[in-house]
Amino acid sequence: MLIHQRIKQTSALLALFATTALAQSPATPASPQQPKMNQNPFLSSYTTPHQTAPFDKIKNADYLPALKDGLAQGRKDVDAIVSNTAKPTFDNTIVALERSGDLLGKVTSVLFNLNSSETTPELQKIVKEVSPMLSEYGNDITLNAKLFARVKTVYDQRASLKLDPESAMLLEKSYKRFARNGANLDEKSKERLRAIDKELSQLSLQFGENVLNETNEYTMVVTDEKELAGLPDFAREAAKATAKQKGKEGWMFTLQAPSYGPFMQYADNRELRRKLFMAFNGRGFHGDKNDNSATINKIVNLRYERSNLLGYKTHADFVLEESMAGSKNKVQSFLDELVTYARPAAERQLAELTTYAKAHGFTDEKLQSWDNSYYAEKLKKEKYDLDDETLKPYFKLENVLTGVFTVANKLYGVTFTERTDIPVYNSEVKTFDVFDKDGKFLAVFYGDYFPRAGKRSGAWMNDIQGQKIENGQNIRPHIVNVCNFTRPTDTKPSLLTFYEVTTLFHEFGHGLHGMLANGKYESLSGTSVPRDFVELPSQVMENWCYDPEALKLFAKHYQTGEVIPNELIEKIRASQNFLAGMANLRQLRLGLVDMYYHGQKPTGESITQVESRVDSVANLFPHVDGIAFSPAFSHIFAGGYSAGYYSYKWSEVLDADAFEFFKEKGGLENKAAADSFRKNVLEKGGSEKPMELYKKFRGREPSPKAMLRRSGLIL
Repeated sequence: MLIHQRIKQTSALLALFATTALAQSPATPASPQQPKMNQNPFLSSYTTPHQTAPFDKIKNADYLPALKDGLAQGRKDVDAIVSNTAKPTFDNTIVALERSGDLLGKVTSVLFNLNSSETTPELQKIVKEVSPMLSEYGNDITLNAKLFARVKTVYDQRASLKLDPESAMLLEKSYKRFARNGANLDEKSKERLRAIDKELSQLSLQFGENVLNETNEYTMVVTDEKELAGLPDFAREAAKATAKQKGKEGWMFTLQAPSYGPFMQYADNRELRRKLFMAFNGRGFHGDKNDNSATINKIVNLRYERSNLLGYKTHADFVLEESMAGSKNKVQSFLDELVTYARPAAERQLAELTTYAKAHGFTDEKLQSWDNSYYAEKLKKEKYDLDDETLKPYFKLENVLTGVFTVANKLYGVTFTERTDIPVYNSEVKTFDVFDKDGKFLAVFYGDYFPRAGKRSGAWMNDIQGQKIENGQNIRPHIVNVCNFTRPTDTKPSLLTFYEVTTLFHEFGHGLHGMLANGKYESLSGTSVPRDFVELPSQVMENWCYDPEALKLFAKHYQTGEVIPNELIEKIRASQNFLAGMANLRQLRLGLVDMYYHGQKPTGESITQVESRVDSVANLFPHVDGIAFSPAFSHIFAGGYSAGYYSYKWSEVLDADAFEFFKEKGGLENKAAADSFRKNVLEKGGSEKPMELYKKFRGREPSPKAMLRRSGLIL
């Protein structure tokens, strides 16, 4: 599933470093420093277009000095709040805290973005060094008794302050950040909390590095072309190019999605499929330097201990208190109920797939996991006369990107203009100015679409500068979409699979949530919303990939310019629910494992035992020794989805219900739905409770029936 990493770090949020996706604050210009320091680009105002990060000037040696200055400045900001002799007020305490630590955010926004998309061993070393410093800094704020006393004084007066809804939400969240992160602990417990947060920050980074190392280090080289039987030309050509790049003869396959996926779908050689499958699903599970088993055990136990220190029964209880779902029990019931719909459908679909496989030469009793994609692709081709090889010529990356811009324009009136003078961290990154319907500047958009050794797998959205209103100025965001799509070859442009198309639309939906943000406070702006609400904008955008009107805007044959024919569109729509029960069960499996790790006292069971418990309910394929998905489950151990992976399914309930509203009254021309979605969801961020925002958009609470209908799980 797609990875969405929200990086937005303000001083008030740093205490959540070890328990949430890392966040970063806006690149507000710092005050010029002494002349001898001006060589460090972080320590002076940016002179780039829109004051974008000067990636061309930033060196690794700049991070630590600038970050230390940022920590000192942030502490000075906090000291000024604490030492203020005036009576605590919303402005001199809550807003002042919100505005603190600008330089620190300026540095970390660049550092952590690059550590995900363009890392190096040297950069990883820097991140490991600074992460405990940031964790300590965050704890210094949330465990500051005098600061908390000022915050509490304002909070206790909230009924008489007559704050607007957004300011009232900032006050509530500011108070809860302290109360939920140790402000009421005794000194001994505070010291233990500091130690836990420091260790968790390091463990999370180590987990991610191990997965990246495992992904990068494995290659499978094929020298006999006969072993490539079944693979389409695009997959062979890409593998040939990879081998050439690495100085090898033959064809090289990797664990990067554009290489791994097509091989598992098309390669006739079952033994090679098994070999590649075992490598992919054994990442972090080989008992070597990259093994994540012990790291998972430490993370789970430390998160549990942390939640107990703070007065919560489990880590899930701590996390879900502030979610849209509201409680661990509600999430567990939600997942369990969906299993009752998904499993029977998955069993029927697996039986159909097995029957098909046996009719086409499969001789074993049961399909193995490495047979699934292979026979599924063939059955899909037979049932719908449709496969990725047929569709890819209509999905040239540049056309799809133009298409998603056009959909955004039709819905929200925004336009995108490419620029070549904005510094980028890699020459492949594209940059765009984003303008509103009235011509006002809205955002800078960065698009980074191809896999590299320094980029982790998956797809995500970050910001390098968040949105806020300060001193009467609406500071606009700088948004990044990062993906790992099929590269161009010597003879073909980048032609996307349909899954890659939906991925691009998904991450762009997150991007719109950031680009259209229009709040007063950055910590409430854009994607700063509960985890089970953040996927709504992204998953709504995915729906347009199945819409005939939208598809015809961009799905054009890369050689002839022919618009995708209606026949193919109907096949795409007809196949939308192909093996949907199996796909739903897979997602539920991941969510259930997450809740098993985080929804109870750690059992001491091995990773294999944990996964086996969940597999008895949510996996239909035979157990395979030597593999496990937890050691590469970056969402929950290196990202911000711990006790929150269920949110993808939760958000499906929201997005299916929301999209029915778009389609009820005109699709892309439904200005009422688009305007309401922009005003009440995309612009509002976390300024109000998510259910209230949804009801303002839709006019009622969401119904799960739309999602169940769309998935074919009910009629």
